[in-house]
Amino acid sequence: MLTVPSQMSNRSVPEESADWPEVGVPATQGEPPTGRPVPDEAPIRRWTQNEAQALIRAQPSVSPWRVVATQVAVGFLCGALGWLLAGPAAGWSALYGAAAVALPNALMARGMTRGAGNAAAAAVGFLFWEMLKIGAAIAMLVIAGRVVPHLSWPVLLVTMVVCMKVNWFALLWRGRR
Repeated sequence: MLTVPSQMSNRSVPEESADWPEVGVPATQGEPPTGRPVPDEAPIRRWTQNEAQALIRAQPSVSPWRVVATQVAVGFLCGALGWLLAGPAAGWSALYGAAAVALPNALMARGMTRGAGNAAAAAVGFLFWEMLKIGAAIAMLVIAGRVVPHLSWPVLLVTMVVCMKVNWFALLWRGRR
């Protein structure tokens, strides 16, 4: 239930909220809303080139092409497994599900690995390629029934989920070279 200030006047304030500022009363400059003074903070300084390079070495990035290649490999594994367990229709469905993940990701990787001039261009580029990736994946799913004979939607969708989870393994690969 939403309480308005007129309904709150007869209620007691809990102890832990005693440090809360009153609504509408601005905190004074240099003090947080609790009324205690702000501790002195160390001034911000510019990093040296060696410090920046050490940070980059400590947190390596993963190539998007490595992720796409792993998605393709996992897709082939799911296709082979589907073919062996449920027949050719399941195998083709699994391969198409892997393609519906890997091809749009390859499209995005291609677009994102080209250099951007500045941070704003990189952000806009990311949004553009992400939307293009989503559109390509949706288009592939829309035509899936016409492209794959005897399509098995559960196999296709499970394979898509498995291939998408490869992105999470990229976080584990970050620390390894």
